[in-house]
Amino acid sequence: MLTELGGKSGCLCEPAKKGELRCPLIIRPTSEDVVTGNLFGTLKAINPRWWLKDLLNQALGEERFRRQVYRNLRIELWEKQRRYPRQHLKWNEGSTEVDVVITWENPKTTVFIEMKYGSKLSSITTHNNGSSGYPSDQLIRNARVGLRENGWFQEDVLFNGERRDFVLILLTPTTGNSLVQKYRDPSQLKSSIPDGKRLHDLPGLPFIGELGYLDVINILRQQRRWFSKPERTLIDDLDHYLEFKVSQLGRGNGQSH
Repeated sequence: MLTELGGKSGCLCEPAKKGELRCPLIIRPTSEDVVTGNLFGTLKAINPRWWLKDLLNQALGEERFRRQVYRNLRIELWEKQRRYPRQHLKWNEGSTEVDVVITWENPKTTVFIEMKYGSKLSSITTHNNGSSGYPSDQLIRNARVGLRENGWFQEDVLFNGERRDFVLILLTPTTGNSLVQKYRDPSQLKSSIPDGKRLHDLPGLPFIGELGYLDVINILRQQRRWFSKPERTLIDDLDHYLEFKVSQLGRGNGQSH
């Protein structure tokens, strides 16, 4: 974070610019993974009581979550999920890597976060170009995988696993993605998933939402007084960094906030 803010992220040498050499240690200004690591590296270090429920409710547009102490809270980055059962799909699909997975146990809850920065939400995924008749974008894939991982599908087993509340959030520089609005509609969601009839129930609605980088900044600023001095230092650095990343995109990129 400080490396980028200080303009010390480095540059590509001539062979790298020509594609003759790869430089993995260069911090690329368009890297979503760098933003993800900086953002959630900071959030993991500060008290979740003062930001987690605010972030979730802002994303969903509803007061679904309360302020609390989160038992066994885990925030994991780039976590791979189980392969989706082949018999329920019309295409071969590998494992899904979720950018951010947040879990806690009171009550049992899982949050998937799909991060974007310079690129848009992909309209196709590996081995699925949409020719099967079902949407192939990243958001519906994360929704489908998350619902299965958290026990919302009726599986072909003797005993189904315990259900967990589930939330899916798209976190981008700016908000207004049409797919978020589409999949918040339960009928649209079920019709977009192969064997959607196995979804007898859904998590509490709405469970799909979106956040912009400025939303994160505003939430942390509003709650800043509740944090310790070291936490406030981290928050201030993160605020500057996210503003910097939004400004890097320039005018005319993305959607309006």
